[in-house]
Amino acid sequence: MSEASVGTRARFTLRRVTAGDRTFADEIRAGLTAVQKSIPPRYFYDDLGSALFEAITNLPEYYVTRAETELLRRYARDIISAVGGVARVVELGSGNARKTRLLLDEIGGEIEYIPVDIDPHVLERNGRELLAEYSGLRVSAICSEFAPPSRALADAIGDGRTLAIFLGSTIGNFEPRRATALLRDLRSVLKPGDSFLLGVDLKKSREMLEKAYNDALGVTEAFNLNLLQRINRELGGHFDLRAFGHWAFYEPERGRVEMHLVSLREQSVHVDALNLEIAFSEGETIHTENSYKYDDDDVTRLVTDSGFEIAGRWTDSQRWFADLLLRAR
Repeated sequence: MSEASVGTRARFTLRRVTAGDRTFADEIRAGLTAVQKSIPPRYFYDDLGSALFEAITNLPEYYVTRAETELLRRYARDIISAVGGVARVVELGSGNARKTRLLLDEIGGEIEYIPVDIDPHVLERNGRELLAEYSGLRVSAICSEFAPPSRALADAIGDGRTLAIFLGSTIGNFEPRRATALLRDLRSVLKPGDSFLLGVDLKKSREMLEKAYNDALGVTEAFNLNLLQRINRELGGHFDLRAFGHWAFYEPERGRVEMHLVSLREQSVHVDALNLEIAFSEGETIHTENSYKYDDDDVTRLVTDSGFEIAGRWTDSQRWFADLLLRAR
């Protein structure tokens, strides 16, 4: 083993944290026996789902990743200057960490990076890549759901100033009250003066929003249908994917895009591991995701009573997306 590989291993740790007591099987049983059938969106991200989402971020209709990347390329220096000195960066739902690199480039020096993600393979791969790129970096990866943050981050944050980041539009997957509760919970593990950079997708035309979730190539449809395939793979489900369709639409009164799987016929599906038969009427849906969009009033409601105050706000050139710098009070 080379000296370089020994050094890289010494700078990388991975630990698993159980963030909840309910299993995938428990959640599927509860969700598919409810009056409005549903599956929590965190279950999109098995190996295939993660790969499909990576493909979605490169689609012409999906503006979110391009907009935030443009924003960070233009303003990362200003953001880090507003944060001040940083001892560590904590990232919730780190994924491939591509946009995170734009912030790490501006921080420089010796720093700890604590990515939190449910996919251990993604954490391992990205950890190795980041250590090869940043000589002063130490990666303390946590394999866990990121909600609630306090459970995943228990005992992870030491001395010195922390910058927590939650990029992309994932906060929009949470109902407004749950989103504010997530912020409050994160604040409980941060110290006064620590910062939180939060990405929010801004409200825009229905046409643009619905195109982003109904791409011409059908990648988002495949991403959505993979939830049923995951049940087939992991729980012995007997879903016929040809018997379900993808449905995504903007609901302006609630300010959110909803994503559903629609039963194309009356049918019954057995799930072996649950010893469960699930009846569907034609047109019945499984609600798989909400994606809330924000304006200034929504942001104010989100942050109010969270224990943070808004210290900065940056948008891309089209004003499609915003990164908010929140400071712990």
